[in-house]
Amino acid sequence: MNIVDWAVAIMTALGGPGVAVLLLLECVFPPIPSEVILPLAGVTAGRGDHHYLAILGWSVIGSVVGAWLLYGLGYALGADRIRWICRKMPLVEEEDFDKSAAWFDRHGRAGIFFGRMVPGIRSLISIPAGIYKMPLFQFTVLTTAGSLIWNAIFVSFGFFLGENWHIIEPWTDVISKFVYVIIIALVLWFVIARLMRNRKRAKAAAATGDDAA
Repeated sequence: MNIVDWAVAIMTALGGPGVAVLLLLECVFPPIPSEVILPLAGVTAGRGDHHYLAILGWSVIGSVVGAWLLYGLGYALGADRIRWICRKMPLVEEEDFDKSAAWFDRHGRAGIFFGRMVPGIRSLISIPAGIYKMPLFQFTVLTTAGSLIWNAIFVSFGFFLGENWHIIEPWTDVISKFVYVIIIALVLWFVIARLMRNRKRAKAAAATGDDAA
């Protein structure tokens, strides 16, 4: 049974709550794609099996509960543990953590809201929100708003396109791949920048040692 058949079976058996379960699992297990689950949920609403608003509401509930779980994971880890991990990693320094904390303090609200609309990011963005202890109410409001927009788009695709919802698949693949390329590029930039910084510091330390000698 492939993922589509499995998702249909869950929604058929549980209805709206099944959509919530699938979206919750998508948050903590990204290989389950919401870009497939949501249009399928919209198709069931378009056939009259379920009400559109009920399906949309359950999908948002699943997204928010899944985000809460990852927020809780980040909260449990806490800033002190992450700072300790930074000390143990050769390419990451404590000042990098402090910079990321400052960035999240300035841009975290936008990151949570827009992150819900970016494949791959929408799950991970909840973890730093917990680490940096964003107020839970604020986190919930932003997550709900972002999820509502994203979910409504794809549920509507399924609702209006019906069995032809597959025509949007190529576009979701393009968007997902584009986002993943950006993420990989940023990670590579981070690693290369840290290697170059460490090399410069090593040269500066060696030069200082030679001058002292």
